[in-house]
Amino acid sequence: MFKNLLPEDLRVFQVVVRRASFAAAALELGASPAYVSKRIRLLEQELAVKLLHRTTRRVAVTEEGERVFQWAQRILDDIDHLVEEVSTTKSEPRGLLRVSCSFGFGRKVVAPALSKLIALHPGMQLRLEVFDRIVDVAAEGFDLDVRVGDEIAPHLIARQLAANHRVLCAAPAYLQRKSMPRSVDELAAHDCLVIKERDHPFGVWKLRAGAEERTLKVTGPLSTNNGEMAVQWAVDGHGVVLRSLWDVRAELAAGTLVQLLPAWRQEANVWAVYPARLSRSAKVRVAVEFLQAFFENSGLEKSTQI
Repeated sequence: MFKNLLPEDLRVFQVVVRRASFAAAALELGASPAYVSKRIRLLEQELAVKLLHRTTRRVAVTEEGERVFQWAQRILDDIDHLVEEVSTTKSEPRGLLRVSCSFGFGRKVVAPALSKLIALHPGMQLRLEVFDRIVDVAAEGFDLDVRVGDEIAPHLIARQLAANHRVLCAAPAYLQRKSMPRSVDELAAHDCLVIKERDHPFGVWKLRAGAEERTLKVTGPLSTNNGEMAVQWAVDGHGVVLRSLWDVRAELAAGTLVQLLPAWRQEANVWAVYPARLSRSAKVRVAVEFLQAFFENSGLEKSTQI
């Protein structure tokens, strides 16, 4: 029974379910939509069940398909672990590493780091995707999420990669126009650049000064879901921004931005986050250890201290 069941067909099915689209799945797999459709059809024939409901716009999973998806994830994880266990050395990672991250940090920091990682480990393949939201690592098929921010679900494994915090800053021209705030309460009267990015609650700033914590509702004429845009608006004199030190250290050093209320900050350390089922994965372990060393050697830790 099921003598023609192929792991590759389970992988194709898994991607189709995650993407809810044959075309999107084909793009991720580097295959044609016709190939994806054929593999799903053969899988349905082999299992003698209907796995997907197809419409012109979206693919929905049947009840049987949900069960197959859960089994497929377990089977494919076991196959990946088997390959790692019988490799010539467990310290040499192999296979595809799927990494997610936020836009700005992914482009500026994580992508260059992973470029060096893949050069050291030619047996690995890498896929990096960036988002403006928190990723459900396990459900969305990622092995590793490089995350800025300390709110992490307890069922996930998290290892700190670098210390970091966010600071308040604004351009000298803005401060000449609006004056320097002397307390966090005065921020309510300022134009604040609101960012909806991953773990940022929109228009809410949670700040700490020693043991004191404050949650502020801020507003302003400009808002965005991209932190780099908000920093540029701050440099242009449009308002106050709350941003990671790694992201504004050059502007602070150059004087195009000035730090405000330096006693107040928002903790936003950098973490490697991954599912518990991947705790013994060689490729995840090697990637996490490499990123820790990369951040330390590149001075990211030092750049986040004032």
